Amino acid sequence: MSKQIFWAAIVAAGMLAAQDPPTLIGRLSHLEGSVSFQPGGVDEWVPASLNRPLTSGDQIFADEGSRAEIQIPSAIFRLGSRSAFQFLSLDDQHVQVKLSEGPLIVRVREMESGSFEIDTPNAAFTISAPGEYRIETYPDTNETYVTVRNGEGQVNGNGGSFTLHAREQAVVSGQDQYQVYEAPGLDAFDEWSIGRDRRQYRSASSRYVSPYVVGAEDLDNYGDWRPNPEYGQVWYPRTMPTGWAPYQFGHWAWIDPWGWTWVDDAPWGFAPFHYGRWAFFDGNWGWVPSPLRVRPVYAPALVAWIGGGGFSVGLRLGGASVGWFPLSPRDVYIPAYRASPTYVTQVNVTNTTIINNTNVTNVYNNYVRTGNVSVTNYVNRSVPGAVVVVPQSTLAAARPVQQEVTRVQPNQVNMISTAESAPRVAPQVASVLGRPASSGINVPRPPAAVISRAVVANSAPPPPPPSFQQRAGRLAQDPGRPIPIQEQRQITRAAPAVVAPPVHVVTQAPAITPAVNRAPAPPPGTVTQRPAQPASARPQVQQPQARPVEPPPPARPAYQPPAQQPQARPVEPPPPARPAYQPPAQQPKSYEPPQARPPMVVHGQQPESERRVQAPPPERRPAPPPKDEKKKDEKKDEKK
Repeated sequence: MSKQIFWAAIVAAGMLAAQDPPTLIGRLSHLEGSVSFQPGGVDEWVPASLNRPLTSGDQIFADEGSRAEIQIPSAIFRLGSRSAFQFLSLDDQHVQVKLSEGPLIVRVREMESGSFEIDTPNAAFTISAPGEYRIETYPDTNETYVTVRNGEGQVNGNGGSFTLHAREQAVVSGQDQYQVYEAPGLDAFDEWSIGRDRRQYRSASSRYVSPYVVGAEDLDNYGDWRPNPEYGQVWYPRTMPTGWAPYQFGHWAWIDPWGWTWVDDAPWGFAPFHYGRWAFFDGNWGWVPSPLRVRPVYAPALVAWIGGGGFSVGLRLGGASVGWFPLSPRDVYIPAYRASPTYVTQVNVTNTTIINNTNVTNVYNNYVRTGNVSVTNYVNRSVPGAVVVVPQSTLAAARPVQQEVTRVQPNQVNMISTAESAPRVAPQVASVLGRPASSGINVPRPPAAVISRAVVANSAPPPPPPSFQQRAGRLAQDPGRPIPIQEQRQITRAAPAVVAPPVHVVTQAPAITPAVNRAPAPPPGTVTQRPAQPASARPQVQQPQARPVEPPPPARPAYQPPAQQPQARPVEPPPPARPAYQPPAQQPKSYEPPQARPPMVVHGQQPESERRVQAPPPERRPAPPPKDEKKKDEKKDEKK
């Protein structure tokens, strides 16, 4: 019997581990112009919001003249004008992106996932090394351009598969015609991307924050790092309004499979609300980052929830209420979604240096047994203004929290006895969109023909998420609890959502070796159409047989300009150093022109130049002897 219990526990642990959500997520980190967003499982498009977390199934569209940036822990995606982008898969094993239209620049810092793939209507490009890549596709000309600035990748299509090296560009026409050129020079989109890279690589916060924390570079311009004897380096935001506290200026959104997720309004408001912890020091809130040498696990919001049902803590809010407060570095985070004990331990110990495995196990086991945790165990509950309450409808409608928040006073905090892992609030469509429905507002979106166009893939993506209508009934049965990943896939298989655009998976493409054209590639729509030929029928590639493999860059490498960047003007050698000043020989301290200088007198005589113009002196007579000598002579005469 004991063996049966043991094996049942092993099976249950394995099932829970299969339900664990990804440890990473995407972040919408920069917006320029008109950018639209469509979450997976919802038909409606809405204006994109800064700091929105992105996951599998989410789509982004940058309209004409617009740009957007998406960050994940290992890479950055930058969308140019008329770019239609979607995450087909984003988890710990796969990063698979669909590009239906427009240009996309991908900067890969390291290959931490099992595969990294960009799928287009003409070909799939699988990235195999860290580097910088540009992919652009044009439905009207049925062409896709793949450029490798540095790095290496594999182009796959119906006509064949080949490796694309650094400083090369492949042009794919249709699905079976290829030409390879030398990579072109940089344009305005490339220069903009390089500028964004410099901003990240020069970040001062990289000295204190793990490189896997998404959005840490945004902290530089909005706060200061100061040492703390207990927690090490702590970041303090600047110029905050009186009474400011974390998790009060933004809104809540429902994002599967994590559930209720905080989306902050501040430009720096991603890293401090999904990693690390907040603490109160001498009247100021400071963010304590995750350990520097650890890859932290993403969390939807590091808060403790209070309330549910008829909860109101004596406040007249016109209905049921829900409240929360930020967790401190000593508090254990209990997720609302189903997860294994190993995951719960990792999401805690990778985000704070104070908590250890024993702390997590004790608190989590108590939560599993009782369903809640005593509020008195939390540090920040007693900080003035930290605990806030809003109507439950504020969460469901994704309304700004600051407009409806009520701060709980210290005497009211004592009335709260337990905390929960999630508010007992079922999401609505507005919760998934992250804002009220557009109600007829004209939001730019990619053309229907572009969205419905099939793409070529090297690996089959996971099934798309079920529609929200298919999930709504299940979510209402257990409000506030996300549907496990495996159960969502069962819903998709049982009742497929809106038919997804077809994906043509190429599994056995023949290996080919396209010749490299030394001339630059022609503009889109002008590539000579010619079928791909086998390597034996084409000129040999003018490259050495074995190309040296470039070493991967460090965690935060210094920016290296692409090879095709215009060559910098040679630096002129500095002029030779001047010799030390030597004063002229016998130069007077106060120098004057010769004309103004008075006549020079040497030993009482006039200068030679003046003696030449004067009359010669009279002839000198012998000087008379001294008086004493004359007397001596007179005495000699007398003796004679």
